[in-house]
Amino acid sequence: MDRRGVLRLLAAGIAGAALAPAARGNPGYDFWFTRLKYDSGDWDVDQRMPANVATALVDYTGLRVDPKEHVVALADPKMLLAPFCYLAGHKLVEFNPDERRNFERYVRNGGFVFVDDCNHDIDGLFAKSFERQMADIFGATAMRKLPDSHRLYSSFFHFPDGPPATSYELNGWGDDLIHDYLKGIEIDGRLGVLYSNKDYGCEWDYDWRNKRFLAEDNTKFAVNIVIYALGA
Repeated sequence: MDRRGVLRLLAAGIAGAALAPAARGNPGYDFWFTRLKYDSGDWDVDQRMPANVATALVDYTGLRVDPKEHVVALADPKMLLAPFCYLAGHKLVEFNPDERRNFERYVRNGGFVFVDDCNHDIDGLFAKSFERQMADIFGATAMRKLPDSHRLYSSFFHFPDGPPATSYELNGWGDDLIHDYLKGIEIDGRLGVLYSNKDYGCEWDYDWRNKRFLAEDNTKFAVNIVIYALGA
């Protein structure tokens, strides 16, 4: 059973009674972009990025893609139905009890969350506070660096050198480091949390008409992330 099947069972068994019929899944689509809204910090970032990711999926894959971004509160049981969630920001991440419960339940039961630090550093407030939340929920050693051989880097396009660098890293913004790794939390052998200090959200946040000026389509890595999330 793939991730979507697991999440449907989770929703039916745990959250189904709390949701209106129209909220149970997103019929007709294989993928819809769900942004998680949380009470602390600033979650509403990279506003053009979801549309660019959706366009890349349409261009390169046969997925039926909902073109609209869906913003769902992390504390809302509806987030348990999402095939893919995105959480980002610059500031403090401090989950309230409902947010913490849903995040853990979602990840432990087959969900996938892509978390992106918009500060593109390792010592900023978002990085430190998010990593502390993950240690509190999943254990101090749960978050680990992903090897370049991880399935994520070959799930659709092939990235033999691991995660592609962003222009923010190359221009020396943030901590002046090019992070040659991503981190993640695996549950039963599959990645449930993918964590980036590279600021991919801002890297993919541009007017779609400007993509023609890119030497290489930088949203190809977003396709890998989504394909992994749906089928790993």
